[in-house]
Amino acid sequence: MTQASARSLDVPADATLPSRDPQAPGVGERIPAHNPACRGCADVPGGIGVESWVDDERGEGGHAGLGVAVRSRMLVTDDMQGGPGLIHGGFLMAAFDECLGSVAPLVGGVCVTARLGTDFRAPVPVGTTLWLRARLDGVLRRKYFVSGEARLDTEDGTLAGTARALFVHVDIEHFTRHARPEDLEAIGALSDRVRTRG
Repeated sequence: MTQASARSLDVPADATLPSRDPQAPGVGERIPAHNPACRGCADVPGGIGVESWVDDERGEGGHAGLGVAVRSRMLVTDDMQGGPGLIHGGFLMAAFDECLGSVAPLVGGVCVTARLGTDFRAPVPVGTTLWLRARLDGVLRRKYFVSGEARLDTEDGTLAGTARALFVHVDIEHFTRHARPEDLEAIGALSDRVRTRG
């Protein structure tokens, strides 16, 4: 990552930390798939099967804090193999994208990934369980800054990687302009607008 792109992931000094939206799932609740065809979080053929739950940000000494956080789990299967017996780095990045991307909707934002920086820290063997944790670091206008980590086999296991990401808030027009109508209709997304898009 270049210095300029690394800086774009730095949380601005005037960013805020909003609370979890009261309409969002509560701490400990499972986060449902945001799209039934998502290869990250939905139960679909060829998907990576990331499961996520709402968490709270741990404060000093591991005590519960007030921040917004997500914890996720992914089983590393043979289909994810890159080097012999190890996960392909792209699958680890996809798991980070899914986990970190689950944070913004908890404070009311529908976002898309603008930038994702990942540091690989340890090999991730096929057959292990990857535990990921993400937290909201700040929001500035349409920008959501999120960071996270991945660990092997347990939530406090060997650190496998870290990530920082920038997500940008979008509205439904983002999808009606760029997605296929049949995909939008499958999720019931404003079918009258989908049919008349130009």
